[in-house]
Amino acid sequence: MGNTISGTSIIGATMDMTSRAGKEARVAMEIAVDDFNTKTLKNMTLYTTNSKGKLVQAIQDAVNLIDTYKVEAILGLYTLEEVLSVGEISSEAQIPTLSLLDSVPQWALDRLPFLVQASPSQFAQMKAFVAIMKSCGWSQFTFIYEDINSASIQVIPHLMEAIKDSSVQMSNIINLSSLTSSSLLEQLEMIKSQQYRVFLVHTSLEIGVRLFQNAKSMGMMEKGYVWITTNLITDVLHTADPSTFLTMEGVVGLGSFFTDTGSQFHDFSTKFRTKFRIEQPEEENNMPGIFAVRAYDATLIAALTLSEKNMSGQKFMDAVSSQYFAGLSGEVRFFNRKPAASHVFQIINVVGKYYRQLGFWSEGLGFSEVVNDMATYNTSLQSLGHIFWPGKPLHNPTGGVPLRVGVPMMAMFKKFVEVKYDDQHHKFTYNGYSIELFKETVRRLPYYLPYEFHHFNGSYDDLVEQVYLKNFDAVVGDVSVVSWRYQYAEFTHPYTETGLVMIVPFAPYHGQWLFVKPFTLGMWALTIIVNIYCGFVVWLIERNNSPELQGSPLNQTGVLFCLVFTRMFYTNVENVNSNLTRVTTVAWLFTAIIIGQCYTASLTSMLTVRRLIPKVTDCETLKKSNAIVGYDKGSQVASYLVDVLGFKHENIRSFTSPEDYAHSLGNKEIAAVFLAAPYAKLFLTKYCKRFTTVGTTYAEGGFAFAFPKGSSMVPDFTKALLNVSESGTLRDIEERMLGSERCVDQEAIQDEYERLGLGSFWSLLLLAGGTSTIALAIYVMQNLCRLERSSLITIILEARKYWGILVCVAASWVASVWHTMWIPYGAASWSFACGAADDVACGAPVWCDGAELRVRRRANSARARKSVCISLLSY
Repeated sequence: MGNTISGTSIIGATMDMTSRAGKEARVAMEIAVDDFNTKTLKNMTLYTTNSKGKLVQAIQDAVNLIDTYKVEAILGLYTLEEVLSVGEISSEAQIPTLSLLDSVPQWALDRLPFLVQASPSQFAQMKAFVAIMKSCGWSQFTFIYEDINSASIQVIPHLMEAIKDSSVQMSNIINLSSLTSSSLLEQLEMIKSQQYRVFLVHTSLEIGVRLFQNAKSMGMMEKGYVWITTNLITDVLHTADPSTFLTMEGVVGLGSFFTDTGSQFHDFSTKFRTKFRIEQPEEENNMPGIFAVRAYDATLIAALTLSEKNMSGQKFMDAVSSQYFAGLSGEVRFFNRKPAASHVFQIINVVGKYYRQLGFWSEGLGFSEVVNDMATYNTSLQSLGHIFWPGKPLHNPTGGVPLRVGVPMMAMFKKFVEVKYDDQHHKFTYNGYSIELFKETVRRLPYYLPYEFHHFNGSYDDLVEQVYLKNFDAVVGDVSVVSWRYQYAEFTHPYTETGLVMIVPFAPYHGQWLFVKPFTLGMWALTIIVNIYCGFVVWLIERNNSPELQGSPLNQTGVLFCLVFTRMFYTNVENVNSNLTRVTTVAWLFTAIIIGQCYTASLTSMLTVRRLIPKVTDCETLKKSNAIVGYDKGSQVASYLVDVLGFKHENIRSFTSPEDYAHSLGNKEIAAVFLAAPYAKLFLTKYCKRFTTVGTTYAEGGFAFAFPKGSSMVPDFTKALLNVSESGTLRDIEERMLGSERCVDQEAIQDEYERLGLGSFWSLLLLAGGTSTIALAIYVMQNLCRLERSSLITIILEARKYWGILVCVAASWVASVWHTMWIPYGAASWSFACGAADDVACGAPVWCDGAELRVRRRANSARARKSVCISLLSY
């Protein structure tokens, strides 16, 4: 095949020579053939045809080249339609076809065995675009593309893949191919009203210029806007006229990269400019671009392959697959009939009447000013120097207009949202828990988001509807998540607890055992014991000198208990015979007075602090009694009370402040109020002694931020809110803005009264008990000294007699009736022996079995009975 006998190889090319790419490619191919023939001294022939951008013409040219000129390879083909049609013809003829299209699908290569993609893929530029977005902190962009051919839309899947694992999202996509001038203006008007103002343009230069002209007329090339172009525009930007640059001023472009500093390129550039100026005099710019470089390399690859042992057909395809070539565009190596994809892209910035090269982006490395072994890479676009964005701002644009955030003015609880007008600075100020939480959440977003607050004086439903009407981009405040509001907006995850609660007044209540509450059980027990003990000591010391303390055992027992509980005995000094009694009484009464006063004060305090119970316990009681209930004005609670809980519309009343609630509840104007759980906490913190929550907690969605339906910011804010909560910052904001939600007074009432215990009075009780014990010890010693018998047994018996007198007092009465009586007591027993002593006066001391006792007379006897002598015996 071909003219191999004469040593001549023929290459054919078909392309649109009316386009800049076709014009550059033709000149570059001719230079490549000339260079090849000069260096190899071979005769390589090139035939070029002009398809004029028409598919039918391209097919006819391909058939003509194969049949008439007997070409051994075909070059060109910049559209996918041309590639598929011509590739089908050349594959049937087994003629290798090298396409200059950089996005030939893999399925086309698999179907057409003689098709080769000669230009490296540029899809990695989408990763470069995402790197710019992340570096500048932009999160949303609009993708504008032109459906030039089937290959142009192949960039979309690669763009989606690039943003998949990043925080960057595509907010809108616009196809300019089907738009008329009027519809283009409508599309621009639509995207102008959106929040985000970053645009990625993937169109031809002609359509791109028309887009920028319309955008400039609409004020969309001013400060705050960001325009980034792909290689479709950037690669031919050097051919544009100065007026185009003025229209596109501030645009940043991503372009294909090739080395333009070597001697090889310098030599090619000189030849190209000379030849291009002659052949294309209508073109103002004669500098070679990426199309010329790729066409030159593809032509040399085809020429070198054909010249090696007359390779053609399948041998050509096999040789290309193993070919390594150092061309103008860099090192070229084919894998599966396509070169390795490009991973380096240049970044340009349109300034004034031309553009300047900012630097480069390399996949896996980042941004750099040069591409060589000495390059320094950085993840920040700012490392390339100052960039002139549209409007020439001093700093990077925000990528969008400030978020218009609606804030309610009629918030009932100002700790959540408070809107005030600052007369000094003539502006509104916004404070409160919801405002501070929103600010902290914005700081946790993975991108910079400017915002500005706008007050709204209306109901909460109307406020949420403003998002749907595009008057606000978001709503921040004490806005509840309610199902019917989803028709106007979407909500983030609630940042407060959910639920609707019922609050009712307290009713006072005291228990029947309140009088024992001032003291603890231990305090009561020890106080009674000490009183009995002190009374017993006084009785024991004074009983021989006071007739009131004598008499029957029953009478003495009564007197003893009277001493204990009246505290009025022996207050007159004349009735006290012993100094020991005086000392004991003073200490006893001193302790009793102090403890009694403390008891009185504690009981008075308890009676002053009311024991409270709710007046109403459930919602049904309110409805049956036709009671009036309250709710916060402008909220969704009104419809919930009527539609869900079944209250009559005339029985619900709106309020605008917590003070109004408290006043109406206290005056019984309303029986209960229904508040969202966060409101209820604040209300009860302030009025914890007067009101309480009762009944079940009704379903309600809590407070959240509202955004437009379908907004991509909802998941971002929800994630940031969770981050604020999990880091503990949410709790800190609650404590700072809402204060403590713990009602100390109310908890004290609900648990127990504060009771007085032994810890407060042990010293007084020790004083009374110790003084009585010392007096008792002295009294016992004085009596022992009077004893005539000093034997050890007598002393022991005497001591036991006094200590056991309290136990024997009851038995003495029984012994006065019976002559002898035995009472078992452990391992010992007490024996009472009676004897006659008619000559002894009643009440006089007598001795019987070594024990001194008094002679008693039976109270019910008309005559003197026998004296009773009680002898105390012990085993």
